[in-house]
Amino acid sequence: QVQLLESGGGLVQAGGSLTLSCTASGSMVGTNTMGWYRQAPGKQRELVSRITRGTTNYADSVKGRFTISRDNTKNTVYLQMNSLKPEDTGVYYCNADILNRLEYNYWGQGTQVTVSS
Repeated sequence: QVQLLESGGGLVQAGGSLTLSCTASGSMVGTNTMGWYRQAPGKQRELVSRITRGTTNYADSVKGRFTISRDNTKNTVYLQMNSLKPEDTGVYYCNADILNRLEYNYWGQGTQVTVSS
């Protein structure tokens, strides 16, 4: 069984920074695409950023402020969030394509990020 364990959320003032991390563990050979989504109250879950083994993608709203990275030796993905805005508030979910004999997509349980104005 595979689990994605997220950490790093919290409360921060506007302009501040947070770093989220997500580690995949369990029965697996490795990971392909890993990423972060977020869901604000009353809104749909949206892609924030994702990283393959060679490329990165960002939502327009976070370009220049957020940086995604990964450590394949630790099956971990990070999201460095700078210049945070109140509109960045939401539950951030880790998502990953995990390789075993086949590839399956998994979600983490979510971590709350709250940015106060």
